[in-house]
This record gives sequence, C-alpha cells and structure tokens, in this order.
Amino acid sequence: MADPRQAARPLSPHLQIYRLTVTMVMSIVHRITGAGLYAGTLLLAWWLVAVASGPDAYAVFEGFIGSWFGRLVLFGYTWALIHHMLGGIRHFIWDFGKGFELRTADVMAWGTVIGSVVLTVLVWIAGYSMMGAL
Repeated sequence: MADPRQAARPLSPHLQIYRLTVTMVMSIVHRITGAGLYAGTLLLAWWLVAVASGPDAYAVFEGFIGSWFGRLVLFGYTWALIHHMLGGIRHFIWDFGKGFELRTADVMAWGTVIGSVVLTVLVWIAGYSMMGAL
C-alpha cells in the first residue's frame, strides 16, 4: 500500500517529463501530412471536374492554381505527398522488424525530412524545366 505521507505524484508521465525527439515529431508530421493529402485530393478532384466541365470551369481552376497562393498550395501538396510516402517506407521497414535501434530510427527520421525537401525541390525543378520556364 502507498504511504499516505508521500507527496501525490502522477501515475503516468506528463509532458514535463518527455523530451521532444525527432521520431516523435515525425509521427505527428506523418499524421498532419495525411490530413493534408486529403485536402490535396479535393484539389485534384476540383481539377478533374474542371477539365470535364469545359474551358470556363478550367479557366477558373487555372487562375487559382497559377496564382502565387495556388502554387504555394501545390508545392505544399507535393511536399506532403513525398514526405508521407517516405514516412510510409520508413514504417514498411519497421514492419520487417528493422531500424528500431535509436540511432537508426533517428537517421531514418532525418532522412525522411531531408529527402522529402530535396525530392520536392527536384520535382518542381523538373516540372519548371519541362515547361521551359527555367
């Protein structure tokens, strides 16, 4: 039985005890990018409906996506897609029971962050160069 003279303390760890780690942040970001992909899928559906609806509807979509804000949204969607994919690959590796060592998990998490940024920039460079804008 517990000694009633001891100070009451929490039975489970609280936020003051946890130290934020890169793998914790990646877990949160993976969920956020999943939600972002849902919103991006709505953007993709808007594009398909605009294409099927004719030139006027497509012009509205093109006006949005061609604006600086539309490009920013599209860039964010590209990053979320690539980041979520790399996070999925990381989880797939874990499904085989590999990569659970602390150092390996941290390296894979940082690889997800760095890889997603680099691949997003490369996709956009390739897209702009194919359009002849570079």
